[in-house]
Amino acid sequence: MVRPCPSVGPRGRLRAWPGARELAPSLRARPARCRRLLPRGGAAPAGGGAEAGPGGGPGCAGGAAVKAGDMTDNIPLQPVRQKKRMDSRPRAGCGEWLRCCGGGEPRPRTVWLGHPEKRDQRYPRNVINNQKYNFFTFLPGVLFNQFKYFFNLYFLLLACSQFVPEMRLGALYTYWVPLGFVLAVTIIREAVEEIRCYMRDKEVNSQVYSRLTARGTVKVKSSSIQVGDLIIVEKNQRVPADMIFLRTSEKNGSCFLRTDQLDGETDWKLRLPVACTQRLPTAADLLQIRSYVYAEEPNIDIHNFVGTFTREDSDPPISESLSIENALWAGTVTASGTVVGVVLYTGRELRSVMNTSNPRSKIGLFDLEVNCLTKILFAALVVVALVMVALQHFAGRWYLQIIRFLLLFSNIIPISLRVNLDMGKIVYSWVIRRDSKIPGTVVRSSTIPEQLGRISYLLTDKTGTLTQNEMVFKRLHLGTVAYGLDSMDEVQSHIFSIYTQQPQDPPAQKGSAPTTKVRRTMSSRVHEAVKAIALCHNVTPVYESNGVTDQAEAEKQYEDSCRVYQASSPDEVALVQWTESVGLTLVGRDQSSMQLRTPGDQILNFTILQLFPFTYESKRMGIIVRDESTGEITFYMKGADVVMAGIVQYNDWLEEECGNMAREGLRVLVVAKKSLAEEQYQDFEARYVQAKLSVHDRSLKVATVIESLEMEMELLCLTGVEDQLQADVRPTLETLRNAGIKVWMLTGDKLETATCTAKNAHLVTRNQDIHIFRLVTNRGEAHLELNAFRRKHDCALVISGDSLEVCLKYYEYEFMELACQCPAVVCCRCAPTQKARIVRLLQERTGRLTCAVGDGGNDVSMIQESDCGVGVEGKEGKQASLAADFSITQFRHLGRLLMVHGRNSYKRSAALSQFVIHRSLCISAMQAVFSSVFYFASVPLYQGFLIIGYSTIYTMFPVFSLVLDKDVKSEVAMLYPELYKDLLKGRPLSYKTFLIWVLISIYQGSTIMYGALLLFESEFVHIVAISFTCSAWPATSPPWCSSMSSSTCTSSPRCPSCGKCPSSPWSAVCPSTSSSTCDDGSRLPATRSSRPRPSAGGDPGLRTRLAGRVQAASC
Repeated sequence: MVRPCPSVGPRGRLRAWPGARELAPSLRARPARCRRLLPRGGAAPAGGGAEAGPGGGPGCAGGAAVKAGDMTDNIPLQPVRQKKRMDSRPRAGCGEWLRCCGGGEPRPRTVWLGHPEKRDQRYPRNVINNQKYNFFTFLPGVLFNQFKYFFNLYFLLLACSQFVPEMRLGALYTYWVPLGFVLAVTIIREAVEEIRCYMRDKEVNSQVYSRLTARGTVKVKSSSIQVGDLIIVEKNQRVPADMIFLRTSEKNGSCFLRTDQLDGETDWKLRLPVACTQRLPTAADLLQIRSYVYAEEPNIDIHNFVGTFTREDSDPPISESLSIENALWAGTVTASGTVVGVVLYTGRELRSVMNTSNPRSKIGLFDLEVNCLTKILFAALVVVALVMVALQHFAGRWYLQIIRFLLLFSNIIPISLRVNLDMGKIVYSWVIRRDSKIPGTVVRSSTIPEQLGRISYLLTDKTGTLTQNEMVFKRLHLGTVAYGLDSMDEVQSHIFSIYTQQPQDPPAQKGSAPTTKVRRTMSSRVHEAVKAIALCHNVTPVYESNGVTDQAEAEKQYEDSCRVYQASSPDEVALVQWTESVGLTLVGRDQSSMQLRTPGDQILNFTILQLFPFTYESKRMGIIVRDESTGEITFYMKGADVVMAGIVQYNDWLEEECGNMAREGLRVLVVAKKSLAEEQYQDFEARYVQAKLSVHDRSLKVATVIESLEMEMELLCLTGVEDQLQADVRPTLETLRNAGIKVWMLTGDKLETATCTAKNAHLVTRNQDIHIFRLVTNRGEAHLELNAFRRKHDCALVISGDSLEVCLKYYEYEFMELACQCPAVVCCRCAPTQKARIVRLLQERTGRLTCAVGDGGNDVSMIQESDCGVGVEGKEGKQASLAADFSITQFRHLGRLLMVHGRNSYKRSAALSQFVIHRSLCISAMQAVFSSVFYFASVPLYQGFLIIGYSTIYTMFPVFSLVLDKDVKSEVAMLYPELYKDLLKGRPLSYKTFLIWVLISIYQGSTIMYGALLLFESEFVHIVAISFTCSAWPATSPPWCSSMSSSTCTSSPRCPSCGKCPSSPWSAVCPSTSSSTCDDGSRLPATRSSRPRPSAGGDPGLRTRLAGRVQAASC
């Protein structure tokens, strides 16, 4: 089977989807035909493989054929068949979504500054709408969502049948009041949610902004903003639309953005204005120039942007390249200064809107099991009705009798079950929020608390979830010497000696000359390493004084206590804070310069010539600076060891020391430098500017130019930063493991660091082996590695994202079968889409419940895909917390959330549901006995509000008290997590327990009814109806007193069907047919005078057929 590659968009461009950066190099390495069509499975095409043979050309990745003789354990080489997923999440790309909404194919655009009327296409309104319904679709939509399930649809048909006279068994309110109550509660709940959503959208759409026009500044609502408008955004104000940054009020010519609501990262992002517009005297001059922005088509990638800015009225015309550094996405908040931008995208074309997908509607496994039991009860209901009619020998209009019996025994399926369970879920959510031992816990989805009690697989992120995301500098390695926390004073002394020594050193003694030379060489090496770390970063110092933030110059009057470092990564801040602790302090930075303060309070000025930010493709960052005092140009770079190993000069210690530091749980960065001549830099700058102006394949061209500098760089040092574990992570993981929950760690970190964190957190116990799945690139390598893994038992698995992708492509079933047998699995270098796919595969292959825990925006897909999502409010913002079903503040709270609240919720709901069913089955059993005793008559035993009150008011509180039931104390549940393991098999609510409750219900209902007939037989002649009401026969009915001969025969009443008199008193034989049935097929009534007279429900024909059952004295 062949499918189009989902990562290739129109015109062969790579679509911007999460994880596309990791896939880009592999796509570029493939031939064009392989980028268009990817084989889904099966053997590789002839002559084409991932690794071509001698003389062969390159083929599609993963297509290498493997000889059968090379396989020791045969795994069937079968193509993977993808299951069709049935959920409500849209799977189409952004282009299909826009076409569906009437927006057409997204195209690049040219936007003129301040002239929205000059547009070449139609753009959507800038309106945010998160509502599920509108005024006209609300009621039909809510009702459809309710009645698409069997449970509610059954009661709707039941209530509608009462409008047919032949099927009516009692008053209409008997059926419509309970159904109406359930629907009213649902409609009110949905209405409240819609109103809240409408108010939130209205608040956002009604925010007022300032727009620059020819008449000056005009106030405008967010919903009225158009493409091409010049919008002024004040400090701490939300950006209303996707814009290009034109001007700022900050002296340094830059601003900071808070993007925690967009990408989940709490660190501020530095944004730069267009240089041409920033140089204008005032903001009003933006309307006096003739300029436009050429932007790419709308897409979902929030980390990249391609465009150009052109000013036509200058001589010659000025063109500047635009990137993500010049973009202000909607939903972000300006953290410094006032900015002016031109609107590029609005409405549904916003990056934030296009990245928002409707999460699938989660239905708890417990609700599905209850729905299955409901279907079983319905089948039992049909069987009982058929048996009753069969015992009447299908006489008369038997099909109507079947329907009447279906209505009569409808109590077998209790409508109060849904009400009780929903109210129980509300109580469970309230108890979780009120638990003082897990403060800050929020229940965002109150429909699935029972899921917490049956989790089999827990998938967790590493950074910020298991760890604190607070980086601490732990190691500086120079190759021949390493400095740890206990020897940082030596580094400080080296830095102090460099900047405080005299220009002319005193002559040294002969014996001490070699020692002085060695000391000076070591100090120089330490100084170069520390200076590189202090310069190669994207950190900006921000000074806060009296609550007002102001970007200050590096002057002595600014105290160190007022300085706050802002960066896009906590690793960067940790490195700069360490350089400050050893004497080299970053005191100022703007768009083009940087200032460092030495231990002697000397200010070192550096000019920033170029900055190459960190990307997921390059895994490194670089900066080119010029020392103002000496004029030297230096290129500094730092990055991961896997990429820096091929950039730095040859050495024999880099790989070994990186491995040692990674095994200690440290994040390792390799720092290097390269001195550039003035001519060399000028040549590079010309080529770099030309590549940045390119519209097509800009990233590839820019990377090619930068790589020309990344050769034979001097290795300076290695840095090791540790991300400390959160409190009580180890005992929490041990508790989960003892409870029978398998924990998988999915992280984007490197393999060595992820493995060390797993050991440090005791995710992998000391006596367990670890199998590191080696890197595989094609089908044959994956086959051999899976065979090697099959031979190992009871060992943890560590696998990278690239190898995981290859295994899932060819051996999805085999890999998941082996991985599910492991006590722990660690997946490193995982993209967000891979995390969600792993969750989905676990659900499909095992059928067990999964729980995903994360704290960042990259964990949202995994959280929404899992059966139960838990978000941790941490350093990376609240995006994961807002998207989760449950929100906690610390990972350790997860143990109590599952062991105590999850266990109690499931056990209580299981007991409550079965007891409600038992209560209704008792009534149905009594009804069955009543009908069978009275010759299988379809007459209700209880009528009116009596049966409604029994199901609600009379027995509501005793039954509902089960939601507060507790078998063990919470301390015992936490001390013995093995109690949780018993719930994984679903024993509290199973077919066995259900059958036991059914038998008990039949026994109790039959005993009550037969006992009443036997014990109170003499009193039954005085009872008109067993409904606690006194009803008289209507005047139209024939009197049944024997003394009234005008309406009766001389000895016995007439036959109710043929109208003739029986031959003998109280005979059960019809005179016209000499049988127990009359000509019309109806059965002759009973002759017992001591039987009770049941209520006829207002049906004269039925009352006539019941003639002769009750003695005249009962009148």
